[in-house]
Amino acid sequence: MAMFFKRLTVLLLVAPAITFAGGSRQLAANQKSVDRAKLIHEKALTLDTHVDILNAKYATEALDPGIDNPKLKCDLVKMKKGGVDGVFLAICAGQRKRNAEGYKNAYESVMGRLEAVHRLTEKMYPERCELAGSPEDVERIVQAGKRAIMIGIENGFAIGKDLSNVEKFYKLGVRYITLSHNGHNDICDSCNPRKQLGDKEAEHNGLSKFGEKVVSEMNRLGVMVDVSHISVKSFYDVIKASKAPVIASHSGCRALAEHQRDLNDEQLKALAKNGGVIQIVALGRFLKQDLPQRLKSISDLKEELADERINIKQFQKRMKEIDVKYPRANLEDFVDHIDHAVKIAGIDQVGIGSDFDGGGGIPGFNDHSDALNVTVELVRRGYCEEDICKIWGANLLRVWREVEKVAEELQKRL
Repeated sequence: MAMFFKRLTVLLLVAPAITFAGGSRQLAANQKSVDRAKLIHEKALTLDTHVDILNAKYATEALDPGIDNPKLKCDLVKMKKGGVDGVFLAICAGQRKRNAEGYKNAYESVMGRLEAVHRLTEKMYPERCELAGSPEDVERIVQAGKRAIMIGIENGFAIGKDLSNVEKFYKLGVRYITLSHNGHNDICDSCNPRKQLGDKEAEHNGLSKFGEKVVSEMNRLGVMVDVSHISVKSFYDVIKASKAPVIASHSGCRALAEHQRDLNDEQLKALAKNGGVIQIVALGRFLKQDLPQRLKSISDLKEELADERINIKQFQKRMKEIDVKYPRANLEDFVDHIDHAVKIAGIDQVGIGSDFDGGGGIPGFNDHSDALNVTVELVRRGYCEEDICKIWGANLLRVWREVEKVAEELQKRL
C-alpha cells in the first residue's frame, strides 16, 4: 500500500525542477533520465537523517508541519510531494555555559521539543505519520502509507553530567545523539570552539573520560553515535571507543570544501573501516567555499547600505545579482560530495542528511519537495538503482541494525 501511495505521489509531479537544454536529442535523453529516476525514487526507502526543530512551538498552530508551511523546508506535505519516506527530527541543544543553570535549561529545552515530536505523531497527525524506534518500525510505517518520524538529539550537552539521561532520552524515542555542537562540552571537544564560552582550541584533547562512558552507554542501549560537529581528535577517539558503527548525520567532504565541519579523506576511510555512514549535508557553506570576489561584493554592498535605511527588496535584488555572478552551492555541488564520499569511503557508507530548517537548502534541493531532483542527478551521473537505494536509506538502516545488534550482545553479557 505504501509503495502505491509513493508511486502516485511521485508520478503526479508535473515536472522536475531541472532545466533541459540543447535540442530534441538532449531533451529526450534528459527526459529518459527523469523517467528512470521517478521509477527508482518510487522503489527507494528515502530517509533524511537531519531536520532541525528549533523550539517547542513545533507541532502547534504556530508552527504546523501538517500543512505546506512556508516557514518550514520539511513538513508532511513537502515530504509527500517529494517522495520522502522518513526523517530524523533533530533536537538541538545549543551550547551554553556549563553550570547548573546551563545544564537545566538544555535538558528542559530538549524535553520540551521531545514532547513536540510526540505531539506531532500521537495527537496532531497520527493518521499521516508515526514515531519509529527501529528499522523494522520504519519499514512497517512506510508500508502503511505514513511518514516515519525518528528523533536525534544534536549536542550531548543535554545529557549534562548525568549518564542516566541517555536512557531517559532513549525511552522517549531518541535514536542518535550528536556528541557536541558549536562549543566544547563535557563529552568531547567540538570542531568549532567558542571563545565567548571560554573555549580553548582543545579542552579534553578529544573524547573525555565521561565521554567514553556516554559512548559506552549509547552502545549498550542501541543509540547511534553521531560524529558531526566534533573535532578530528574526538572523531578518532570515538571510532576507537565505540563498539558499534557510527554516523555523521549531516556532514560534507573537506577535500571539496575546506570547512571544519566536513570530514577529510582519512576520516572517511576510518568511517568506512568502522562500518559507519556519512550523511551528506545540503548546507551551502559546507559544500562550496565562497569566492573572495563574492565575499568582497557582499561586504561592499553592506558598506554601501550601512548609512542608509535598508530597503529589503533592493538588498534582495542586489544579492540575487551577486548570486548570479558568483553562484553559491547548488544540487550539483551537493552530489559532488556524494561522489567524493563514495569514491573514498565506498558506496555502502554514504547517505543524505539535509539540515533543513537548520540552515540547509540549496538551489535544486531547497526543501523536501525537491527530493526527486537528487535522484535525477544521481541517475544522470550513472548510479544504478541499487546504489541509489543505498544512498537514500538502505545504508543508514544497515548501520542502525548493526547498532541494535551490538546493543543486544552487550545486554546479554550483563
